[in-house]
Amino acid sequence: MKITDIKSIFDYSDEAQRYISVTPSARQLEFMKLEYYNFIHFGVNTMNNREWGNGKEDISQFNPKKLDTDQWCSVLKATGSKGIIITAKHHDGFCLFNTKLTSHNVMNTPFGKDIVKMLSESCKRYGLKLGIYLSPWDRHEKSYGTDKYNDFFVGQLTELCENYGEIFCFWFDGACGEGQNGRKQVYDWDRYYAVIRKYHPDAVISICGPDVRWIGNEGGRVRKSEWSIVPGEKESNEAVAENSQTDEAQTKHMAERLDETAEDLGSGAVLRKYDKLIFKPAEADVSINLGWFWHNNLYYLLKKQRTARDLAEIYFNTVGGNASMLLNVPPDKDGLINKREIRTLEKFTRLITEPFSNEISDVKISVCTDEGKARETEANYAALSKGEKGVILTLPEKKEIKLISLREELSFSQRIEEYRVLAKNEKGDYYCIYDGTVIGSRKLIRLRGAINTDEIAIIISRSRSTPVLRDIRIYG
Repeated sequence: MKITDIKSIFDYSDEAQRYISVTPSARQLEFMKLEYYNFIHFGVNTMNNREWGNGKEDISQFNPKKLDTDQWCSVLKATGSKGIIITAKHHDGFCLFNTKLTSHNVMNTPFGKDIVKMLSESCKRYGLKLGIYLSPWDRHEKSYGTDKYNDFFVGQLTELCENYGEIFCFWFDGACGEGQNGRKQVYDWDRYYAVIRKYHPDAVISICGPDVRWIGNEGGRVRKSEWSIVPGEKESNEAVAENSQTDEAQTKHMAERLDETAEDLGSGAVLRKYDKLIFKPAEADVSINLGWFWHNNLYYLLKKQRTARDLAEIYFNTVGGNASMLLNVPPDKDGLINKREIRTLEKFTRLITEPFSNEISDVKISVCTDEGKARETEANYAALSKGEKGVILTLPEKKEIKLISLREELSFSQRIEEYRVLAKNEKGDYYCIYDGTVIGSRKLIRLRGAINTDEIAIIISRSRSTPVLRDIRIYG
């Protein structure tokens, strides 16, 4: 096979130009750089060994004897985490912060300290970003299901915006059910968003929000082609709520769920059917255990903790598949990340860092044109003009290749639709070692078996316009 034998299609049609006119915001571009960060689910549910509370819990039982948010940050920073999103309020309505709007909060427990404030200070010390999970559904608040609840929720949101420093993410769950009065709430989303944009304009609003898209399951599974440009009609908050959990019994179902009918969210075949298109990167949320809160019974201890290898596979498929990985690590009843989770995280960290330990340097990058000629380009950056075929990576000598990392320059939109990775053999011919579709924020190509070569070609076979690769790296 010769490179000149491969046709490339750069689609400059009006329809393709409509797609690439959809670009990420500055806050989305910054968010996508994070790649991996953590959830902390903690609250009265932790003390009760439950996943969901009903809002009637006796909060006097909340007294974690050894709670140490510095320990949380130390452990998670060591795994390569970039930030922590804490459940400031879960569906039971119990608040881990000093809210003036309800007595159902941590200040009225034997513990008596503002945990969100503690975590905010710890995040600053450890160089981690702070995110807030605030459940719109509140099973304790009596005003839930009335117009007054929107005032209540905006009040709590304002408290969090004003009192806890810089916040990188507000995470709104899609779970929605009845309150104590048997009513469901009509949420004033636009009003919530306005508060966040006022106080934290650089923060992303995730899941039930305009900036970050739920991947559709809680098992960390991505689609084969995980697009960032998707139909706006499919991303309404109502659609998210409809597909989210509505009761505790669904936890196992959600971890296994992948809606096959929505396997393709952003190919041209899908996008052309919709007038409204949005840029909304995917986030995969997954827990180190089956449940989201800490459990200490045999069911969870013996069967339901994910292995380090499971988590590493999720990492490479999400971070390496144009999505981010949000890994939940719940503290135990004492308020510490438990030794069993720490052991798993340490092994996980080794598995996700080792493949990047041997980067091949002094790689010459050039662009292959239709005529078979090559022109040099800036290291780790390549833009292909109309009609050009791909990028040639020339190694200083023959090496064993195990991993290739590609990043698209998404400030120009998501453009690449199909590509092939070729390796040169002893005879000077190329053979295919990988077929792909989406690159996006990052594509990690793990090669099975030994690939020994001194030249790799990345052939862009279909693109919505001139492709731009922001970063190209090879590991042995």
